[in-house]
Amino acid sequence: MDRSKGVSLVELVCALTLVGVLAALATPTFRDVSLNAARTAAVNGFFHALFLARSESIKRNQVVSLCRSLDGERCATHSAPWTVGWIVFVNPDRDQPAERDPGEEVLAVYDGWRTGTISSNRLTYSFRPHNQPVVNGTILFCDPRGPDHSRAIIISQTGRPRVAQRDSKGKPLNCPPQG
Repeated sequence: MDRSKGVSLVELVCALTLVGVLAALATPTFRDVSLNAARTAAVNGFFHALFLARSESIKRNQVVSLCRSLDGERCATHSAPWTVGWIVFVNPDRDQPAERDPGEEVLAVYDGWRTGTISSNRLTYSFRPHNQPVVNGTILFCDPRGPDHSRAIIISQTGRPRVAQRDSKGKPLNCPPQG
């Protein structure tokens, strides 16, 4: 007896249902991977900018500053969010808050983070080569998924940054609701 080698309609419907269920379960995971990657890139970019400013200040024996920037050339107004991006530049006139003037060398330009929010308790960050006064500060990267997925960069008084998942008291980071 010759039977055709194929799939019955019932088998096909069962297989498609199984594929649909698996795809539905995997979709949130892909979203999480994408959001995690974007957050990590933003945190690492800011972390790199802080280390660059700190080391270039010592190497050049000059003040090196970091500020938010819309165009990669000038410091943005202080009402602009850090999410627009930031620049690291040599700041020989030592203005506070730091402003990039014509002729001051831009060392690096960073694109920012459009997926979440970035807030800081400082308008700008300036590193000095010697007799470093307090540079401490906190930069908060708030993820749209909530405080459990957010990160902070905490800068010590010596200018050394570290990444944290919780505040200094061990509580979740205080991120405002995102709309």
